[in-house]
Amino acid sequence: MDERAFELWGIDWADEVSFEELSAHIHPADRGRVRAAFTATRSVLGSYEIDFRIMVGDEIRWISARGQGADVGIVDQVMFGIFLDVTGRKQAEEGSELLAGEMSHRVKNLLSIATGLTHLTGRSAASAEQMTKVLTERLTALGRAHDVVRPLPGEQGKAALLGDLLSVLLAPYDEAEAFSHRIRVAVPRMGVGQHAAMTLAMVIHELATNSVKYGALSCAEGCLDVSCHADGDNLDLVWAETGGPEVSGSPELGGFGSRLISRSVESQLGGRLSYDWQSSGAVITVRMQRSRLAH
Repeated sequence: MDERAFELWGIDWADEVSFEELSAHIHPADRGRVRAAFTATRSVLGSYEIDFRIMVGDEIRWISARGQGADVGIVDQVMFGIFLDVTGRKQAEEGSELLAGEMSHRVKNLLSIATGLTHLTGRSAASAEQMTKVLTERLTALGRAHDVVRPLPGEQGKAALLGDLLSVLLAPYDEAEAFSHRIRVAVPRMGVGQHAAMTLAMVIHELATNSVKYGALSCAEGCLDVSCHADGDNLDLVWAETGGPEVSGSPELGGFGSRLISRSVESQLGGRLSYDWQSSGAVITVRMQRSRLAH
């Protein structure tokens, strides 16, 4: 152990450091795996490489331990190897995996939405020409909504009005030909910053997708009310569905999309999602910190 190794592990300098002392700093979820791997290096000939997490206070670091197994290169009972700090690489890999999962989930959602909108449009269209026109308008609006969720580089807006943002996102699912629209939005006039708008757009897009699949937006009779009210330093956006399929019990929320938006609301908007599964339809509250909406 040299000075850099002690700094990496976050421990005080000592003339000798045992494997047991180092093991105490290894993340509990990795400790057993690392013990088994290092035991195996004593009998397996050739080079080895082991990646694992360590705890340095509240910080988690990734270390890559590399060396030669089966006592190759041992001198006076000392075997040499290196510790590398690979935290940045691991964080980049986790980010890439999350992005890949999000993209796969979003593509599947878009196909489901397109199918749902086709069925919905077909039920109310009087002719093939009308169906083509309405469906094209809805898919075009869906494209605009998707641009809000994931804008292209250089095309991000600096701010948007909350009401305008919700209108763009929900336009594909409304009944444009009806006198009384089934989607009603009543929110105060307030600006939303670029990053908050992207996060909020992703949340609304996910809620709309689930509603088209299973909720009020899956049938012509269903209605959606989106309202907003202040609660101290917080802002509650309430998504209330009625007229859709009857809700029985509390659906499972363990899917990728549900976990993604829940984590996004917590980390980006400083709030949380809460669900009230009423028999008439889902009532979902998105609580956000008002100060976060400006960013």
